[in-house]
Amino acid sequence: MSDNGSAPPPPEAKPKPEDNTLNIKIVSTDGNEVFFKIKKTTRLNKLKTAYAERVGADVASIRLLFDGNRIGEDQTAADLDMEEGDAIEVLLEQVGGY
Repeated sequence: MSDNGSAPPPPEAKPKPEDNTLNIKIVSTDGNEVFFKIKKTTRLNKLKTAYAERVGADVASIRLLFDGNRIGEDQTAADLDMEEGDAIEVLLEQVGGY
């Protein structure tokens, strides 16, 4: 039996489970960075809660922004077209003023 030089069939491309996850960093105003691995379908409110717990902040006192726009309570990474390595800014809520 001889091989007529035919190439073996290409392996089937299977979607990796990691294709649904992203590594995101949250950057505070003082330059501190905290990294999270999230699913694209996870509500970013859950990410906000996890960040607050990790840094010891009150979840009600922080706001998350992506590309300069405030992130809503029910938005997901997929809703915002986030990609691997994207950064989210975190700000402290300010109340008062003139």
